[in-house]
Amino acid sequence: MSTTTSAAAEELAGLSATTLLRFATAGSVDDGKSTLVGRLLHDSKSVLTDQLEAVELASRSRGAAEPDLALLTDGLRAEREQGITIDVAYRYFATPRRRFILADTPGHVQYTRNMVTGASTADLAVVLVDARNGVIEQTRRHAAVAALLRVPHVVLAVNKMDLVDFEETVFAKIAEEFTAYAGQLGVPEITAIPISALTGDNVVEPSANMDWYGGPTVLEHLETVPVSHDLTSCHARLPVQYVIRPQTAEHPDYRGYAGQIAAGTFRVGESVTVLPSGRTSKVVGIDLLGKEVDVAWTPQSITLRLEDDIDISRGDLIVPSHDAPATSQDIEATVCHVADTPLTVGQRVLLKHTTRTVKAIVKEIPSRLTLDDLSQHPEPGQLVANDIGRVKVRLAEALAIDSYADSRRTGSFLLIDPSDGTTLAAGMAGESFASADDPKSLVDEEGWDF
Repeated sequence: MSTTTSAAAEELAGLSATTLLRFATAGSVDDGKSTLVGRLLHDSKSVLTDQLEAVELASRSRGAAEPDLALLTDGLRAEREQGITIDVAYRYFATPRRRFILADTPGHVQYTRNMVTGASTADLAVVLVDARNGVIEQTRRHAAVAALLRVPHVVLAVNKMDLVDFEETVFAKIAEEFTAYAGQLGVPEITAIPISALTGDNVVEPSANMDWYGGPTVLEHLETVPVSHDLTSCHARLPVQYVIRPQTAEHPDYRGYAGQIAAGTFRVGESVTVLPSGRTSKVVGIDLLGKEVDVAWTPQSITLRLEDDIDISRGDLIVPSHDAPATSQDIEATVCHVADTPLTVGQRVLLKHTTRTVKAIVKEIPSRLTLDDLSQHPEPGQLVANDIGRVKVRLAEALAIDSYADSRRTGSFLLIDPSDGTTLAAGMAGESFASADDPKSLVDEEGWDF
C-alpha cells in the first residue's frame, strides 16, 4: 500500500471513530442564523470550491461587495429573494474531532413547527440573539421549544457584537436574562458565547476584539460538548419492522424479527416480553449484517430470534421482561401542531408510534401553552398551526409508550389525518418541561449515533 493510500485509510478510520453531534440553530428573523452557519462552514473549510463560487456569483448579482455566506444554507428561491429561512436546511460536515449534522431552522413565528422538526433529534440547540435587541418573544419561544423537546445542551450565541462595539456589559446582561429564563424551563446546560457571524469573531477563531471573553468559540464548543453514549442505562426497545421466514431448504424453520433498536441493548439468553400481547420468551440468537452476535445496541438494525414460536407482527415491541413499559389505551401528552388544519376535540386520527399505527380519538385538549410567559390557556377547544398544547387521546388498542423524559425515541409519536395521511401533530408523552433538579435532564441517555 502506498504512503498516500495508507494516510487516507488512517484518516478515514479516524473519522469513523469520531462521535456525531446533531445540532440545530434557532433565533428570530435577521438574527443571523444562516450567516452563522455559512461562516461556520466556510471558516472550518467545509465548503466545496464550486459552492463558494456559486455564492460569490449570487452575491455579486445582488450588488454585494463580499460573499453573502447566508446563501450557503438559504437554498430556496423565496429564501434568497426575501433574505429569510423558510424550510429546515440540513448540512453535513466534519472536523478531525467530530462529525456534525446541522439543521438551520426558520425564525418566523409561523415557522415554529419547522424548528420542532429540526430540533426533535438534536443533541444541542444554538439560539441566536441580536445583541442590539436582546432577549425577545421569539427567543423565549425557541428556548421553550428546546426545553419541551428535551434538548440536552443549549448555546446562547449573542450575535452582531460588532454593532454594539463589542461591549462586555451588553453580552453579560443578555446572557443573565436568557439563562434565568431557560433555567426556569429546566434546560440542563446553557453556554453563552459572544460572536459576530459577519466578521467571524468567536465562530471558528477567537476574537481579537473581545479579549474580555475567555470561553470557547462556537466550533470549539461543538467539538468538545459531551455527547452521552451510555447505552446500559437506556430502556431496551426493539420495534418490529418485519418478520423474516425464508422457508427455504437451507432455512426451513428460520423465524426472525427484524427492526432497528430504538434504545438500549439486547443480549443472547435474555428474557424478553412482546407487547402488547405480553407473551414472554428468550433470545436465542441475534443476526447483524449476516453474522451472529451475542449483543446488539441502538441504533443497530438486527434480526432477533426467540426460543418460542410467538405470534409477532410488524408494530409489536420487544422489550426486556424485567423492564417492560405499561400498556394503555389512554395517552396524555404535549403536542406541537404542525398542520394548517386545526386539531379539535372529538377528531378521529391515526397515532403512529415507532412501527405501529392505531386508530385514535382526541378526547380532550386541556390547555394550550402560551410560550411568551409559559402560562396555560385552559380548554382552548382546538390547536392551530404552530400551537403547543396538552391533549388526551383514546386509542383503539393498547400501546406501550414510554415517557418522553425517559426516551425521546419511544416516548414520541405522530398524529395523522386518516383521510389523506397528513401529519397533524408531533407528540411527547408524559410531563411537559423537565424539572431543573431532575438528574435525568442532565444527560442524553439515548446515545444516538446515526
